[in-house]
Amino acid sequence: MKPKCQVKIGQLILKNPVLTASGTFGYGVEYSSFLDLNLLGGIVTKGISLNPKEGNPPPRIYETPCGMINSIGLQNIGFDVFVKEKLPILKRFDTKIVVNFFGENLDEYIELAGKLDGTEGVHAIEMNVSCPNKKSEWRKMGLKPELLREAIKEVRKVTKKTLIIKLSPQIADTEEMAKICEEEGADAISLINTIPAMVIDIKKRKSIIGNPIGGLSGPAIRAVAVRMVWEAAKAVKIPIIGVGGITNAEDALQFLIAGATAVAIGTANFINPLCSIEVINGIERFLIEEGIEDIYDLIGTIKQ
Repeated sequence: MKPKCQVKIGQLILKNPVLTASGTFGYGVEYSSFLDLNLLGGIVTKGISLNPKEGNPPPRIYETPCGMINSIGLQNIGFDVFVKEKLPILKRFDTKIVVNFFGENLDEYIELAGKLDGTEGVHAIEMNVSCPNKKSEWRKMGLKPELLREAIKEVRKVTKKTLIIKLSPQIADTEEMAKICEEEGADAISLINTIPAMVIDIKKRKSIIGNPIGGLSGPAIRAVAVRMVWEAAKAVKIPIIGVGGITNAEDALQFLIAGATAVAIGTANFINPLCSIEVINGIERFLIEEGIEDIYDLIGTIKQ
């Protein structure tokens, strides 16, 4: 018998626990010629701001052992263009659409969350407080407990949609920050974002990345991400979306066993556009092999 893979994130009912991570799947439509988007549990869009942004100066991407560093700087088309050009296409697919969003300050977060709340076809919003390669004021929200608490509290007031908070790997206390998310009304937590990193050209004696700091992603950060998911899962009851270095079903299963309700595929999309589908199929095969009828019977089963 086919196992039940449906999971619930806030108000979202996902057909399976696999999403695509923000910033690695474009706005979703770009990958529609490579795979059937209808098979995904959900798509998390590239980060959206109120107005279009050009992003950071090049070079923006550099390959590292077991991963890559990126410093895109959240370049995006802005809310209005997204709603006009991208969302109508996304609405054609039978999958959940989660819009990652950010602002340069709390007022922009609040305004954009309110706009997204009234936008048909957006099923959930992911509040990005953890991009490692931006210098604006809002970065501090994800690192300071009191600022994070205020930000979530104010954003929660303007939206009834499922609210996911994307936490930083730089936080000092995973459990404390996860609890703040839960206490202030977040429906779920997404972690981790990329880890601040640098690579130096020894001849030029300068950073190869133009910013010069970027975010490290890929298999190199997976063990850190699994640990932080495990810590958060012990502290809160709201769902957790595990992100970081997933390249196959075995990787994803580690997150689920650690306590994640769902996972998001990031850097692997650049290498293998079909990775998310392979992970979905691999999770199902594992459940069948293990005689597990419902994925919830696997989630959080790590032995202490």
